[in-house]
Amino acid sequence: MVDFVDEINYDRLVEKSLRNVVYYALKIVEEQGLPGENHFYITFKTNFRGTTVSKNLKIQYPETMTIVLQNQFENLVVRHNSFSVDLSFGGVLQTITIPYDAITYFADPYAKFGLSFEQEIYEDSENQAPQSVVSGNADVVSIDSYRKK
Repeated sequence: MVDFVDEINYDRLVEKSLRNVVYYALKIVEEQGLPGENHFYITFKTNFRGTTVSKNLKIQYPETMTIVLQNQFENLVVRHNSFSVDLSFGGVLQTITIPYDAITYFADPYAKFGLSFEQEIYEDSENQAPQSVVSGNADVVSIDSYRKK
């Protein structure tokens, strides 16, 4: 059931729906692998509650980090609120767990598709730009156009 609210926050509803796009895209990859040339760039907040990265990666990327799911990843496990994946960093396989709410940017450059999520709703956020950004011709869908001015 939904908690009682004084007004409907459509911005949050839209953002939640867009995060479901990330969930379902990852679910497809979990079940069948990446189809064709699709691949993902995922930028996330390393300091977000529930995010798990190694101490070395946390030192190297204290606020945000971008990972690429393309050729070399293993053990993608997609859960309702987060996903985990094994990636190699400097030849060492590491497991990363990322809550969907920690994601600030998701893109599939092959499909020319991207989603940018507002950071202002996150804990510990200072509205800073990600340390890594995807370059290319991806169409980024921002929910800013749906927000009240």
